[in-house]
Amino acid sequence: MTDTQINPPVIEAVGLSKSFGGFRALKSVDFTMPLGRIVGVIGANGAGKTTMLNAILGLTSYEGELKVLGHNPSTERDALMKDVCFIADVATLPKWMKVSEVLDYVEDVHPRFDRAKALDFLSRTSVPLDKKVRALSKGMTVQVHLAVVMSIDAKLLVLDEPTLGLDIIFRKRFYQSLLEEYFDEDRTVIITTHQVEEVEHILTDVMFLRDGDIVLEADMDDLTQQFIEVMVEKGKEEEALALKPISHGTTFGKSTCVFKNIDRETLAKLGETRRLGLADIFVATMTGDGQ
Repeated sequence: MTDTQINPPVIEAVGLSKSFGGFRALKSVDFTMPLGRIVGVIGANGAGKTTMLNAILGLTSYEGELKVLGHNPSTERDALMKDVCFIADVATLPKWMKVSEVLDYVEDVHPRFDRAKALDFLSRTSVPLDKKVRALSKGMTVQVHLAVVMSIDAKLLVLDEPTLGLDIIFRKRFYQSLLEEYFDEDRTVIITTHQVEEVEHILTDVMFLRDGDIVLEADMDDLTQQFIEVMVEKGKEEEALALKPISHGTTFGKSTCVFKNIDRETLAKLGETRRLGLADIFVATMTGDGQ
């Protein structure tokens, strides 16, 4: 029996498409997401990230084939959501409830909610349990939403800009908590964010979207080995360009080139080399000619 048979993919999409009138938000994309991974879905505004997440969550119609935890999101959403948690970039909570009443409500409606865990999470914030949601700041509201979501035992956690509106200290604490207290080999997490540098250390896989197309899918360990930037020595510019960099420009008056899947020893002959971070790889992939 293969690993796929033992642990089938959490998400399988074949020809997944979505149009809004004449605009194609997703253009017949194919992808799978396995169990026990943290996947970063990265793209500019309008790239199709939220449309993809909404299809996965059964929040929008689509064309093509899509299975999430073995369910069809369009026709089996009730069954699917028993094993899925989601937080959007705009946290929506009942404004008339006190924070403690929000926890009461979730405890009543979701059998996999761990109240003690939520209280522990909130104890590390300044959120008052006796205040109504309408009296909370935007950041506190997001913190309550995160506490609820992180305290539900789900197989798939979908985070769409989860820390929007939070200060940098809490953002770092949140992602650390995600790793230490929530994620394990039996859960899959999908994250979209514009703060790429803050999540790249926790991602196991990455997907780049552009204009409704998937332009790159990779394991993070493999990805960081594929891309190298060279600060080209003077007189070696033509030699560097002959190797067809995916992007090139000028830094501190020197020519710089980004290469994909070119041996580092070969590139070292052209000048100083360095590995790229995820944000730089994204920019090079999106603005370059590709390879």
